[in-house]
Amino acid sequence: MLGYEHPAITERSARRSLERSKLRIKRVRQAEVIVVEKRNELRTTGENPGIARLEPDLLYALRVAASKAADDGIELTINSGWRSRNYQDALLRAAVAEYGSVEEAERWVATADTSPHVSGDAVDVGSVAATTWLSKHGAAYGLCQIYRNEAWHFELRPESIAHGCPRMYADPTHDPRMQK
Repeated sequence: MLGYEHPAITERSARRSLERSKLRIKRVRQAEVIVVEKRNELRTTGENPGIARLEPDLLYALRVAASKAADDGIELTINSGWRSRNYQDALLRAAVAEYGSVEEAERWVATADTSPHVSGDAVDVGSVAATTWLSKHGAAYGLCQIYRNEAWHFELRPESIAHGCPRMYADPTHDPRMQK
């Protein structure tokens, strides 16, 4: 918990727009809203699971941070949020093919059993401007970069609001949560 209450967050409260294959969070007309933009088809329910299945406190922190970033002229772009186990497994297989070994691939992609994306507890932020802004200001919203080799990967760390973000791991292979 972030130490404050938040209203129920649903995709129905979000504005939707079909455009690039990125998920964008931005402020519209002074209200914090989530704008889901995706070129390919959304599910028939109209919900994008990459956003809809994020842990609610993480989603709330992202909304607040996106609003503040917008005040600084920065648009937070989320390239990846929640992932299914199958998709996470496919990412790992692709990384093994790219890097040549499971050991090297796991420096960049976690297994479905250990990935915080599968539980909705992590997001990958898109632009350099957004990752730079979030690295500098994210702790105030409980959002922390976790791995030095992944400037785009952020997770909710509520204690960072009072104490700052914890020390980053060099890469996921140094994260005790990945040792399952």
